[in-house]
Amino acid sequence: MEPKFVSFDMNGTLIDFRINDVIRRVLGDRLPADVAPEFLRVGNAYRIDECMGEWKSFQYVVGSALERTARRFGVECDEHDAKAVYDEIPTWRPYPGVTEALNRLAQSHSLVIVSNTDDAHAPRLVENLGAPFDVVITAEQMGVYKPRLGAFDYMLDRLGVAPDEIVHVSSSPKYDLRPADDIGITNKVYLDRGREPAQPWLGYERIDDIADLPDLLASPRC
Repeated sequence: MEPKFVSFDMNGTLIDFRINDVIRRVLGDRLPADVAPEFLRVGNAYRIDECMGEWKSFQYVVGSALERTARRFGVECDEHDAKAVYDEIPTWRPYPGVTEALNRLAQSHSLVIVSNTDDAHAPRLVENLGAPFDVVITAEQMGVYKPRLGAFDYMLDRLGVAPDEIVHVSSSPKYDLRPADDIGITNKVYLDRGREPAQPWLGYERIDDIADLPDLLASPRC
């Protein structure tokens, strides 16, 4: 069956989500080199933890996760550091090959973004992608963050489709592919960016180059 929409996670899948690089630069010498890997790992865990409760602004999610991590490791950090990290996000660019692949896909499919970003950052990030999207859905619009199932409920309701009428593409089993599978989205593509361990039992098609996505979606498997 031809999907009615192809939906994408944006940050980390299409946009090179360089938050760890920015945190290192903003904190500078306050973040010792031998502490940084574990600091950033725990920071990622705090960020997803911030996404699991009631909706709060994306700036709050980024800032609170950073401040919690800094307290855990005894690293000096304040609200100005957190804002500096948040403010840099809309400057980030797509991974190589993304713009070309999306424009090729847009010739035959309706493209959708469902992102944990906010309404302030989304327009600039989508502009950076350089490709046409029919619908852009943010966490601010949804009132909930992925991986909460309500994010995918909102997307399906907004698009007016059943779970089997869409293909969802993400580099994150944790934020996207697992909850998508839980609500019955059977057509999933894991774009492996090496950011998370694979979870093949979720039944996705795996690619490691987005240039392969148009041909994959043209095949009978999707």
